[in-house]
Amino acid sequence: MTTSDTVVPEPTPEQAALFARVRRMMLIAGLTTALAICAVLIAVGYRLFKSEGRAAGPAGDVTATLPKGARIVSTGVAGDRLVVTLDLGGIIEIRTFDAHTLKPAGRLKFANEP
Repeated sequence: MTTSDTVVPEPTPEQAALFARVRRMMLIAGLTTALAICAVLIAVGYRLFKSEGRAAGPAGDVTATLPKGARIVSTGVAGDRLVVTLDLGGIIEIRTFDAHTLKPAGRLKFANEP
């Protein structure tokens, strides 16, 4: 035996049990971390896959026809909707369109009480 060799004694039963417990805890922590990383990757993949189907904008020019005599009072954007306020000969109407496809999404009319 040389002077640079060190002797490592065998662990006692208590130490062996402690080592086994630490290994088990490290395995649980590693599996939990792997599960969390998988969950994040799945969420990111789902978001990317879901947004792929959505068009970035209209495919071409879109022409919306208005009733005769109608006049656009204002326009705006609310979330994923384009909002157009019209004056139809004294009757106010709000029309909403999907901002991605420009398809009509709804219509709200206002009228005065008689």
